[in-house]
Amino acid sequence: MSEGESTDRWEPIRIVGRWTVHARTHLTVLIIVIVAESIGTIEFPIGPGTVVLLPLLFAVVIGIAISYSVLGTYIEPLRRVVSKDVSVLSSPLLVIALMPLGVKYGTQVGPSFERLIESGGAFVLQELGNLGTIFLALPLALFLGLKREAIGSAVSIAREPTLGVITDKYGIESPEGRGVLGTYLTGTVLGTIFFGLLGGFATATGLDPRALAMACGMGSASMMTACAASLSTAVESIPRDQILSFAATSNLLTGITGLYIVLFVGLPLINYLYRVLAPRIQGSGSEADLAEGGDE
Repeated sequence: MSEGESTDRWEPIRIVGRWTVHARTHLTVLIIVIVAESIGTIEFPIGPGTVVLLPLLFAVVIGIAISYSVLGTYIEPLRRVVSKDVSVLSSPLLVIALMPLGVKYGTQVGPSFERLIESGGAFVLQELGNLGTIFLALPLALFLGLKREAIGSAVSIAREPTLGVITDKYGIESPEGRGVLGTYLTGTVLGTIFFGLLGGFATATGLDPRALAMACGMGSASMMTACAASLSTAVESIPRDQILSFAATSNLLTGITGLYIVLFVGLPLINYLYRVLAPRIQGSGSEADLAEGGDE
């Protein structure tokens, strides 16, 4: 990242001349936190599992709902308070707010270090599970009519490492770039809610809670937090700190190994499957896209 890009990223948090934007942002966050914590944790059984709704999920839903582009579109006074400037400022502030959370997880990994070492093989191989999106999502994307956008959208759960690989290899304006960007934005908006619901219900699978905790680490920091928190609430046989430490370690390793798995395994595999499946699912209409994709 260039110095100019780095400066632009943090420009919105400048206070000089923008104190009213900061005041509206922090006041909005305070109100959301009060409302979410007042609602508290809600648990209810569905079939063999338990759905756990944490205050974090309520905060995310409320934050999305009151943004300038959702309810603000229809409610003028709300749009004046939660304006586009507030949303732009919230993005870099979220990064800063997650830093203490990262430190907290780091302190929880230390006491569980021996158990983490005992599970070393599982941590090394866990990233291969990320390739499951190819086998599940690629055929579905082709049935829905996506062309080479399916490659970018289905190669993984499309967090930052995947976004960087696809952008570097194909360009963000390419069909593959549009596909990965669509999955990335969908995960950014809905991923925390989905991971939060999935974490509590995952116990219905009967899998070891530590394996489920590792699965929580596949997404971003906010996704991992929502998933691990709801999982630790639903599970009583494993200490909460141990679940959080497994999820945090998985999240860290995913950020390191995920890029190489996508680059050297995921992309060759999904391009091969695209050449095999696209003509069978979409017929002759896919021939032009196969030619456009060349020998990728």
